[in-house]
Amino acid sequence: MTGETGRRAAVLGSPVAHSLSPVLHGAAYAAMGLDDWSYGAVECGEDGLAALLGGLGPEWAGLSLTMPLKRVALDLVDTVSDLAVKVGGANTIVLRDGRRHGDNTDVYGIETALAEAGLKAPASALVLGGGATAASALAALARLGTHEAVLAVRAPERAAGTAGVGERFGLAVRVETLDRVPAHLPAELVVSTLPGRAADAFAGPVAESGAALFDVVYAPWPTALAAAVRRSGGTVVGGFAMLLHQAVRQVALMTGREDVPVAAMRAAGEAELARRA
Repeated sequence: MTGETGRRAAVLGSPVAHSLSPVLHGAAYAAMGLDDWSYGAVECGEDGLAALLGGLGPEWAGLSLTMPLKRVALDLVDTVSDLAVKVGGANTIVLRDGRRHGDNTDVYGIETALAEAGLKAPASALVLGGGATAASALAALARLGTHEAVLAVRAPERAAGTAGVGERFGLAVRVETLDRVPAHLPAELVVSTLPGRAADAFAGPVAESGAALFDVVYAPWPTALAAAVRRSGGTVVGGFAMLLHQAVRQVALMTGREDVPVAAMRAAGEAELARRA
């Protein structure tokens, strides 16, 4: 319900139609008794974000941002958290008292997902991919206590910004090409931020190395990489855990409440993924 006294929130991005965020946030509102809150999905590219923000009324409480909006958002908010500045992207805008505050809950989502699986301070990490999620993963690893990581990417010359994020958090980062992944195993933890089936080729080497795996993909699940590590007896963390916990933090920021119903959100998200599968 979005009546005159209702509060609104939404996820923005392109593409955004298959986002799980409306299910997660909606489940939270229902469990928290926020019957006059609603959460939608809005298709929006980089060029449209400024105008969209300018047209929001006082009923808006916050926005979740997916690609490609996380970097451009930093220039369109009034204040921004130190974490979002250091990571180089905001996935959250909190709207309050006519002002926009940018924040990053991706790092919290990754930290919590890894800690939940017992991966609290991996001694060494191999991160596949060099985009915004890889940057958040490097930040999360550093905050968990990891001291060094290898960043494996297709084009090392374009990975300096991502590697720099890890270094700003005190992580020693070495950039390598993806074809050299087997040479950097074993590592205690492999983090794949590669989309779809792009990590399939590494399933055998990673599984044989005995590494734990955090794969940011959540649908379709399991990926070939996750299935191989699971068969070998390794610990596997999927992208849904990250998505869940970053949404939990967003709900807290947007509502101003800390009694966020993690279990209800998890159940709703898992049910929706099962329905889609």
